[in-house]
Amino acid sequence: MRLILATSSESRRQMMAKAGLVAEAIPARIDEEAVRASLDAEGAKPRDVADTLAEMKARKIAERHPDAIVIGGDQVLVFDGRIHGKPDTPDQARDQLRSMRGQTHQLLSAVVVYEEARPVWRHVAEARMVMRPFSDAWLDGYLQRNWDSVRHSAGAYKLEEEGVRLFTEVKGDWFTVMGLPLLPLLAWLGNRGFIDG
Repeated sequence: MRLILATSSESRRQMMAKAGLVAEAIPARIDEEAVRASLDAEGAKPRDVADTLAEMKARKIAERHPDAIVIGGDQVLVFDGRIHGKPDTPDQARDQLRSMRGQTHQLLSAVVVYEEARPVWRHVAEARMVMRPFSDAWLDGYLQRNWDSVRHSAGAYKLEEEGVRLFTEVKGDWFTVMGLPLLPLLAWLGNRGFIDG
């Protein structure tokens, strides 16, 4: 069965490849900010926002490739009851990280699978991220060293890079933190016979 990952995320593509899955990556171009704003205006819960974005990506690619199993994924960062997006500027990243230091926030990673252009399975996983009370001086240096990379990440950090130093504890699995709940996805694909195991 042909597998398509509806993403432009290099980390999601690499996760699939390292798990031994041959999946074609096709970016699903949707206006995520507009969708989030619309859902927020409707009072949608963060979990539903992540799920909706994952489904929209999967649906868009599945409509063009109904013969494939299409996997859509998305992740949202939730702090203080609000969804936080990718920072536009270093100042915005600094303000966001200052507000989260010494606190706990959540990463919600959703995956939706389409088969024959229909949704057949979905899952939302949660990781809780506990930030340490770092100094302003360290934060300034961190952003100077890492801005080019972290500007593309909600929360302005990457756990696989220097961003790991922002945290004292991570409650949840690595794949959820990286943006794709891979373990339940692999179990579902195996149970359906789409992969060996």
